[in-house]
Parts: sequence; structure tokens; C-alpha cells
Amino acid sequence: MNDSGPHRSAYWRKNLRTLASLLLIWFIVSFGCGILFADTLNQFKLGGYPLGFWFAQQGSIYAFIVLIFVYVIRMNKLDKEFDVNED
Repeated sequence: MNDSGPHRSAYWRKNLRTLASLLLIWFIVSFGCGILFADTLNQFKLGGYPLGFWFAQQGSIYAFIVLIFVYVIRMNKLDKEFDVNED
């Protein structure tokens, strides 16, 4: 990676944008679906349980695990784009 300020700054900006968007998705899934929209989602069932309850108990955990993999893939791509990959 080039040690110049603008190059490093661009990398950091993209990294923070990725992190912020993934945290926003996790917030929407965990807080939004598990608490705010639970009454609406509880009209539907998943595995015999109301969907709002499922999101509060299991869905946010599954979403977090998926987001970890998305973050790894995105950061590997970003590292290659800025030539700081470990390969």
C-alpha cells in the first residue's frame, strides 16, 4: 500500500463505509425486526414460532454470522483493490 495520505484515507473511508452499512443492517434486523416491527411480524410463523419472536431470539444471531462472512469477503476485495492483501 502506498503510504501517501490520500491513498490511506480512501482505504479507511471505504472500510468505515462498509462497517457502518453492515452495522446498520444488523441494527435493523436485531432491533427493528426483533422489537420495533415484532407485532407486525408476529402475524407470520417460522418453525411454529411468531416471526418477531424468532428474529429476537435467533434471526439476529444468524444475520450477524452472515454479516461476518460478508465483511470478510468485502475486506478481502478492498485489500486487493488497495494492494494491502496478505497474498
